[in-house]
Amino acid sequence: MTNIALATQEKDIKRCYTVLHELRTHLDESEMVAQILRQQNAGYFLVYCEAEDEIRSVAGFRYSENLAYGKFMYVDDLVTRNEDRSKGFGKLLFDWLVASARAHRCGVVALDSGVQRFGAHRFYLINQMHIVSHHFILRLDA
Repeated sequence: MTNIALATQEKDIKRCYTVLHELRTHLDESEMVAQILRQQNAGYFLVYCEAEDEIRSVAGFRYSENLAYGKFMYVDDLVTRNEDRSKGFGKLLFDWLVASARAHRCGVVALDSGVQRFGAHRFYLINQMHIVSHHFILRLDA
């Protein structure tokens, strides 16, 4: 049986670490858990897809509003465990995110994806997402 649930307790966040670490390799477990707990205080949600008592895919997201989109869901993190890719777990979680955005009356689901993540780009395009902009950053710690 497959289950999708929000990780609201620290123990659930820790269970998601191994999968999230595949995407956010720069964070160790204690750093990631502490940061997620801080972000949850600012409106961040962590959701996971579990099958056979194992976390298969994880997404971090938040609701926001801006002049470009109106009310929208921004997906900060979306990752499926490497050995579970192309098994439908990412699609289940993606569909859950879209349904949740609709339920919250969002007009857009938005995310950024690293330019090197070709497999992720294929997944997003297959799921009817569109490439609509370039995302620029200026690192201030340099």
